[in-house]
Amino acid sequence: MIYFFYGDEEFNISNEIKGFRDKLDKNFIEMSYRTCNNPKFPDLIAILKSQPMMFGKMLVVINCLNYLSGKKSEDSGFDDNQMKELEQTLENVNENLDVIFCAKIPPDSQKKIDKRKKIFKLLSKYNPKEFLQLPSYKTEELENWIKKQAKTKDLKLSDEVASTILMQIGSNLRTLDSELEKLKVYAKDTPVTKEMVKEICTTGEDLFGFADFLISGKIGQAIEEYQKLLSKKHPLEILSVLHTVLRNSIQIKIYSSKHNQDQIAKMINMHPYRVKLELQKLKNVSLSRLIALKKNLTQAEFKIKNGLAILEPEKEVEYAILR
Repeated sequence: MIYFFYGDEEFNISNEIKGFRDKLDKNFIEMSYRTCNNPKFPDLIAILKSQPMMFGKMLVVINCLNYLSGKKSEDSGFDDNQMKELEQTLENVNENLDVIFCAKIPPDSQKKIDKRKKIFKLLSKYNPKEFLQLPSYKTEELENWIKKQAKTKDLKLSDEVASTILMQIGSNLRTLDSELEKLKVYAKDTPVTKEMVKEICTTGEDLFGFADFLISGKIGQAIEEYQKLLSKKHPLEILSVLHTVLRNSIQIKIYSSKHNQDQIAKMINMHPYRVKLELQKLKNVSLSRLIALKKNLTQAEFKIKNGLAILEPEKEVEYAILR
């Protein structure tokens, strides 16, 4: 049977595929399961004509984002005759062969799925399912997801605890699932409490505290926090978080002149309460300072990654902070 999964919520797509994989005979998993990345046309046809052996069902996952993104004129890279052959081949796939065409859009990717393409229309005939990322401002849906996922792990948690988990960890489903696994080990058979969440679950408080000092111009305190962070994290890891924080701060600062808190939350996919806190922090911070700071950090990152830094990476970042 043919399936078509696509969208930007890669965790749910991976989970769906895992459900198929778990049904395969574990004794023959190496022969009955395979993945392919945007295969060329002859290879794609050969894959679809695969004949499962005596060990039963076979599952093939074809990662096909490249077929579905890019310029419309390029389509999938297949000409009309190839598209006709593909259509005929799909109609005659062996009944013991399950094929999942999978188009995951990576986080922060510029790629988009073009639903006008012939290949999208063709694949959409075969059990299509779109997996969309839940925006962070849709707190009720995210909290319901947390409770549902916790139930699959036999975790007991209240609405209040689900809300605490969301506020502390954020809306990334893969990260949420990982933290729920940690809570399962810690809580055992007891209900999860807010105290457990605060004690066990990962937060970026140290990094974000450092970013707050930096953005507000408290350079001495920022440097002090930076030195502490270096014992736990590589400078490039710190820079990655700083870029995210600064990008959000710049967007919030720009939008705040014409939009209210809830509108900004939807525009940048952030929890409204977090937007409210950021607006308070940015009240006396100029947009020009934020842009200059991001520019300095971008230059430092470029030098480090391209071997152009004269100083050690940690000193290169520190210099960018002090400029």
